[in-house]
Amino acid sequence: MAVPARAYLSIGEVLSKLRSDFPDITISKIRFLESEGLIEPQRTPSGYRKFTNTDLERLRYVLLAQRDQYLPLRVIKENLDALDRGLQPAQSASTAPTPRLATIDGELAPSSFGQSSEMRLSREELLASSGVTDSQLVELESYGLIAPRGKHYDGDALAIAKAVAEMAGFGIEPRHLRSFKSAADREIGLIEQVITPLIRQKSTEAKARAEEVQREIASLSIRLHASLVRGGLHRLR
Repeated sequence: MAVPARAYLSIGEVLSKLRSDFPDITISKIRFLESEGLIEPQRTPSGYRKFTNTDLERLRYVLLAQRDQYLPLRVIKENLDALDRGLQPAQSASTAPTPRLATIDGELAPSSFGQSSEMRLSREELLASSGVTDSQLVELESYGLIAPRGKHYDGDALAIAKAVAEMAGFGIEPRHLRSFKSAADREIGLIEQVITPLIRQKSTEAKARAEEVQREIASLSIRLHASLVRGGLHRLR
């Protein structure tokens, strides 16, 4: 669906929103930051810049980092890249970016620059953040428990790897976890059967309903699984 025209800001409107906090900001400065790759506003067919609220947030971040932390643009750009990938920027040159995880229901924290951003970890970052070894990761990938998305790993891969690393402390190896993948695939198939008729309707309302139903059934599925395991363990006592 097309974004309404007023969802965008002109460069003049961006300037007016920033000027109260950054009196020295100019259109030339904004254009310079764009030329350095720190923001990437869209363009109208006639070539005018169209800024989103995300662009505005990025500009504020850049200007604050320059003014309050005296960070060079190279470091700011690295920090923005980390934030875009769902990571916490490195605190110093000797440390690496780390995943930012929320503490509510185990859900990943959203990016500062929009809910749609997803965590993107390199292989090295995944290994360092999860505690699994390279050989364990290879094994997890061979069983289909973890798979990269393009060149990166997402937040789900990190959550799986962290759980596997902790379970390894009890002598549970990746090969023991194949049944979890099989069970998850069956649950996914069941949810797919329910939402497919909604997806086929292709309307915006049907798509929104499909996403809502998917979340609800997934939540119920997790609750059911936890209850079945808990009940089974009680019978072992």
